[in-house]
Amino acid sequence: MPNFAAALKQEITRLARKEVKAHIATTKRAAVQHRREIAMLKRQIRLQDRKIAAIQNQATQAAGAQMPAESAEPRRFSIRSVKAQRRRLKLSAAQFGKLIGVTAQAIYNWEQGKARPRKSQFEALVAIRTIGRRDALKRLA
Repeated sequence: MPNFAAALKQEITRLARKEVKAHIATTKRAAVQHRREIAMLKRQIRLQDRKIAAIQNQATQAAGAQMPAESAEPRRFSIRSVKAQRRRLKLSAAQFGKLIGVTAQAIYNWEQGKARPRKSQFEALVAIRTIGRRDALKRLA
């Protein structure tokens, strides 16, 4: 009798595997189809992003041609720029800070990259880019 029980168990196991395999096969096919569709959608999104970027570039170029030259000036904060401005004007950190409206320590921190100016301070930095040493000394006096 033990052989009959073992044979029955093996047959049940075989049939169960067969059934599971059939169900898994349909699920696998669906997963493959979903992956294909996802890849296609990703390609479409990339294509649309490229088109949007091209249209935005055209719009900014067209708008850039109509903007005045003042607003086209690059306005970035850089450590080297602060150092160069102070060196160009031949001012101490205290004098340079007074010109902008901050402390000498703030100037040192900006030059070392430990801090960044606030928006209002940055505007003052941008404003003094165009002045010379004489104008700076007049403003300090």
